[in-house]
Amino acid sequence: MRKILVLAGILLAVTLGARAQNNAAAPAISLKDVKGRTVRLSDFRGKVVLLNFWATWCVPCAAEIPQLVRWQERYGNSGLQIIGITYPPTNVTKVRSFLAKKKVDYPVLFGSKATRRLFEGGKTLPITVIIDRSGIVRGRIDGVVFDDEFQEKVLPLLGGVRP
Repeated sequence: MRKILVLAGILLAVTLGARAQNNAAAPAISLKDVKGRTVRLSDFRGKVVLLNFWATWCVPCAAEIPQLVRWQERYGNSGLQIIGITYPPTNVTKVRSFLAKKKVDYPVLFGSKATRRLFEGGKTLPITVIIDRSGIVRGRIDGVVFDDEFQEKVLPLLGGVRP
């Protein structure tokens, strides 16, 4: 599994070179999920995507996850798709156990430092990248996403959805 993750990271870094910026197309990332399946960001075109970079050891990340689960549940039918991307170090068993305890019901992918750099991530965690239905990066939130930020930056992209 570790070899697969390393190879995926290398492939990602080699094929994607450019970093995503606001109002630019999101990189065409392809990562493995917790079940070993390959998931592409392009699979979610037509949805408003929140890419949430997090780690099992990150206390603010753990605190934020229940709200992300609620938003996915509430706005999923309106076109919202939250995707968690783990930040190294990653341990498959530890990640699966963490997700089960938090009752995470959205896709979680194994990322790398290279994945995070594609989105010009700062040094903090969590980081959430907002991608519109057309695959354009519309913003990034460093730190926990609060309800007012979600309402201001994400709900308008869902179109006509009320808080």
